[in-house]
Amino acid sequence: MVTMEDVARLAGVSKMTVSNVVNNRAGVSEPVRRRVLEAIRRSGYRVNVSARTLKSGRTGVIGLAVPDVESAYFGHLASHVIAQARRRGFHVAIEETGAGAAGEAGAIAHSRTLQFDGLILSAVELDRLEEPADAHYPIVMLGEQDFGGRFDHVAMPNEEGTRVATAHLAERGCRRIAIVTGGALEGVNVVTRRYQGYRAALAERGLDAGPPLLFALDGMSMAAGRAAAHRIADSGLGVDGVVAVTDTVCLGILRGLADRGLRVPGDVRLAGFDDIPEAAFSVPSLTTVAPDHRWMAARAVELVTARIESPLRPTGQYVAPFELMIRESSD
Repeated sequence: MVTMEDVARLAGVSKMTVSNVVNNRAGVSEPVRRRVLEAIRRSGYRVNVSARTLKSGRTGVIGLAVPDVESAYFGHLASHVIAQARRRGFHVAIEETGAGAAGEAGAIAHSRTLQFDGLILSAVELDRLEEPADAHYPIVMLGEQDFGGRFDHVAMPNEEGTRVATAHLAERGCRRIAIVTGGALEGVNVVTRRYQGYRAALAERGLDAGPPLLFALDGMSMAAGRAAAHRIADSGLGVDGVVAVTDTVCLGILRGLADRGLRVPGDVRLAGFDDIPEAAFSVPSLTTVAPDHRWMAARAVELVTARIESPLRPTGQYVAPFELMIRESSD
């Protein structure tokens, strides 16, 4: 069996250097790291995870559970989480929870069964949680629920961000501003919080926010956004501004308006939310609420690793900073 000492000899480095590379620790130059990784590949060395776990009590793995791995937003967020975890010597295992609370609750159980050192969970629908058997298992929540302060929580600026985006459309002269959002406006979730921000901005300006200007979606996809845009164009409501619940939906709206011969921003102005990479490359590019994804990832990883080190530390709640990306080509 190939040992760490064998890899060290092959790479011409110390056993400690090999250990640092295997455990993704800082302090190893990139050329040396590549040399060690090549020696691992050539030798066929495999880490004895069970032995390492028994020795340290840790696997060096953090779980990241998100609703949809194909989502542009969650893919973008995951890339930042992976980068931040790597800086702290952790690997990230990603799990898709699907569209229900059961999948989100299941991700917690799975992460413990798989002996992850901690979990970052993007909870979209989960609004309550039974006390875990190990109440001190490191969990950081992303999303709208804070679970009564039982977990560290990194939240999006949902209400304030949407309020600013809606106000921006009004300041550009829009008077019939529609919102395209998710289904039932019930409970506390991303849909209800962003809807509250939209309504607050219109109320501040005495503009109509009645039900006719609410266009509900069957799903949070580009196809659903496109279908909603067709309904807006065919409604006869004189909509001159649209706030979209996400950029993915907003891109679909952009296409749907074009299908009906409506120009953006000439006929209808749009504002999205998330600032996914595609938002800057659409034609026209999107004005959008841009949460600081790097900040969110760094804070979530910082919190989960701190709880790994100190399970009894107090919990905290943090809201990501944001800016409104006003892009010249769409404004």
